[in-house]
Amino acid sequence: MLFRRTLRTSAAALALLLPFAAACGNEAQAESPSSVTLKVGATGWKTEEAVLKYAGLDDTPYRVKWSQFQGGDQQLQAVRAGALDLASSSEIPPVFAAADGEPNFKVVAVQRGATLNQEVVVPKGSKVTGIAGLKGRKVGYVQNTTAHYFLYELLKQAGLKWSDIDAKPLLPNDGLAALNGGSIDALASYGTSIITAHQQGATTVGSGRDILSGNFLWSARDSVLQSPAQKAAAADLIARITKAYAYVRDGHEDGFAKITANATHQPLAQAKKDLVDAQTQRPTQARTVGDDAIASQQKVADAFTGLGALKNHVDVKSFWTTALNADLRKAL
Repeated sequence: MLFRRTLRTSAAALALLLPFAAACGNEAQAESPSSVTLKVGATGWKTEEAVLKYAGLDDTPYRVKWSQFQGGDQQLQAVRAGALDLASSSEIPPVFAAADGEPNFKVVAVQRGATLNQEVVVPKGSKVTGIAGLKGRKVGYVQNTTAHYFLYELLKQAGLKWSDIDAKPLLPNDGLAALNGGSIDALASYGTSIITAHQQGATTVGSGRDILSGNFLWSARDSVLQSPAQKAAAADLIARITKAYAYVRDGHEDGFAKITANATHQPLAQAKKDLVDAQTQRPTQARTVGDDAIASQQKVADAFTGLGALKNHVDVKSFWTTALNADLRKAL
């Protein structure tokens, strides 16, 4: 069994290395894969790093340095500062990161993913039962993220304006502490903070599940796209993550659910349910850049312009590129 799995893993690794080598071409002598280090961001906990290791696909010919952040907005800030090469986020953070008109990054790929655990929650004992009940109340939200967007859309659906609530921008962990401490009446957040909130008795009054597109974006610093070896490495890494999740869905949910439960401090049964539900709703898989994804993000950007969160119209097409499409197609 172990021998057969080793052979399968080695074959998969070889298949992924072939497009990498081809993409490097004649530049391989100047910049070999072993000389490449990709600084990559992760939100919440290092899920991508963990799933690659679990699937036996972490044996990259280049080095990967993972850094953990509380949100995609912080990842894009790190890209702008030169501290990250590759950032993963929802559609929203790149819009704000590029709002000054001088971004040093491009969106290079789309990762389709679940929109579960994207919620507005109230603490245990709250009398609020729906979004309409938030009028005049203090609501924490994670600024310039999915939470900001779906809270705005949920308020509109309930016939409320943004000005009808006392909105408090907070990071996920700070928002959770504020919710438990009673300094806010509700919290719009995502991921681990929502999971933890429910463990502490919070209830859901609104969800972004059907509001969000499920498009999660990979953004690469311009310098990555200028290096054939780094560009090939980025495509290879994104493809490996897609293949790793395919491995999980192929009868290996139990093992990865255990890893997730340990990382997020939740019961194993709940971790497995969340994993299965997420992969059932929308299997995690990468796609190349296309017009539909650009149009989806433009819709989100226009909503933030209408909200007044963006001072001027942002043409999102200006910071997308198809430069990674050929490499990613080969790697996938």
